[in-house]
Amino acid sequence: MLSERDRRVLDFEGSWWHYPGPKDRAITEYLEMSATRYYQALRRLMDSEEAARYAPLTVHRLRKMRRDRRAQIAERVQKGDSLG
Repeated sequence: MLSERDRRVLDFEGSWWHYPGPKDRAITEYLEMSATRYYQALRRLMDSEEAARYAPLTVHRLRKMRRDRRAQIAERVQKGDSLG
């Protein structure tokens, strides 16, 4: 079961651009947690099926971003290996 904090993190991630100022400051002001804790919670929630049911668009977007980043890293590593 998702905690209240988990729901707040997902809700915030789904609409953080509506908050004024930098994201890190908004995390501190609106969620009363450090950015480090926020991103740790977010990474954990990305793999949670319960989180995906609660906020499907947000979790799908985060998973896609993670897949894309991993693919970019793998591509860079592969190019680096072929140059040597």
